[in-house]
Amino acid sequence: MLKVSIRRIKPEKEEQLRKWLSVLNSRSEEVRETFKEESVRAEQAYILTGVYGPVLVYVMEAEDFEKGAKAYADSTLPIDQEHRTVMKECLGESLGLDPQYDVTLLD
Repeated sequence: MLKVSIRRIKPEKEEQLRKWLSVLNSRSEEVRETFKEESVRAEQAYILTGVYGPVLVYVMEAEDFEKGAKAYADSTLPIDQEHRTVMKECLGESLGLDPQYDVTLLD
């Protein structure tokens, strides 16, 4: 299953978020360890800059997002704790967009 989150970035926090995403790339083995508990197969993040300010587009593929959300919320792994802190500091509201097109292969 695929999920996309689109949220505003607090303008004064864009550079901090960019640095954190770079840190996640450099700590990819730790990130992969969290994937196992969260049923995640892949994640990607994009920062878009436009007339409404910076926006984070976060794409996740997972087997069970409910299970993953609980595992992430309950995680005591240092990388998850840091991730929660940075995201809380840097992100604003969700843009609340729904996909205009959404089709998946049926099992």
